[in-house]
Amino acid sequence: MIKFLDIQKITQRYSDEIHQAASRVIDSGWYLLGEESKRFEKNYAGFIGTDYCVSVANGLDALRIILKAYMELGIMKEGDEIIVPANTFIASILAITDNRLVPVLVEPDIRTYQLDDTKIEKAISPKTKGIMIVHLYGQCAYTGKIGEICKKYNLKLIEDNAQASGCKFNGTVTGSLGDAAGHSFYPGKNLGAFGDGGAITTNDKKLEETARALANYGSNEKYIFNYQGLNSRLDEIQAAILDVKLKYLNKDNLRRKEVASYYLTHINHPEVILPEVNNWDAHVFHLFVIRSPHRDNLLQYLNNNGIQALIHYPVPPHKQKAYKDWNNLHLPVTEKIHNEVLSLPISQVITDEEVTKITECINAYKN
Repeated sequence: MIKFLDIQKITQRYSDEIHQAASRVIDSGWYLLGEESKRFEKNYAGFIGTDYCVSVANGLDALRIILKAYMELGIMKEGDEIIVPANTFIASILAITDNRLVPVLVEPDIRTYQLDDTKIEKAISPKTKGIMIVHLYGQCAYTGKIGEICKKYNLKLIEDNAQASGCKFNGTVTGSLGDAAGHSFYPGKNLGAFGDGGAITTNDKKLEETARALANYGSNEKYIFNYQGLNSRLDEIQAAILDVKLKYLNKDNLRRKEVASYYLTHINHPEVILPEVNNWDAHVFHLFVIRSPHRDNLLQYLNNNGIQALIHYPVPPHKQKAYKDWNNLHLPVTEKIHNEVLSLPISQVITDEEVTKITECINAYKN
């Protein structure tokens, strides 16, 4: 079986450095809010290109805390609206509703799967306070038009950068394009920890200070609590491991692009729609997502031929029981995407032989 993602094989490439990093933390006797976290925050902020990085427990918390910080700073309040793509992973929306803010679902562009910037202004109301763009599948969702809309209506631009570490827009790394960004280091991400992990990046000092306090029970000073905060901290071992892997991220992303390029030039099937790539700097291929009207049959066919493909994601947020009040919404572009998408194996360790086999298998598919 060709694995969708061979995390064990990825880990083996950095094994010696990771063992050294973990041992250093174990021997130090300091496991939270120590030098490893400080070092990783400094290095990750440098990589992204922001003044500040706040490490947190996971990507969902990163987004939750950004919004919570804006509320503490008086920039947002309960009932305010945040525009968000309708086809995102549910975490983007959970972060909004958890803060008693209102998600306003806007359809994506069927070609790129990113938020359709031609549909945003129609969704803006007097209660709109921000736009959350999601760099879905590892592709940059930012456009100049989105930036102009934010300026025109004085909206905060929040990036969900969970899937796109290292992606760029005109030379600027995603995670530094907006007012603040949330990042995920879930093990399957391009930059993955050995468990959950996340970060917030920003150039806003007040936001950084507030977010850092919120992530630590609401405290910037021991036993002094200015906010009703959370317990959301990246532990020292995860920080040390991430700092090792960060050194190789650009190289790893380059390999993913090589695999994607092969797929794009060699997959040739009339019932398979390939992703549209207009700028190779603007995609790091966290996922390589194709579409087919016969998606479920194609998935079964690939599995039967020893290829582990996956669906990201089978059910859109507005059709989930968690948001049952939205279940009657009809968002045709989003629903079409969720009914047709299929993710092929792609990683920095997949072999040329495996990529060739996957490609040949798809080209030979008969419905």
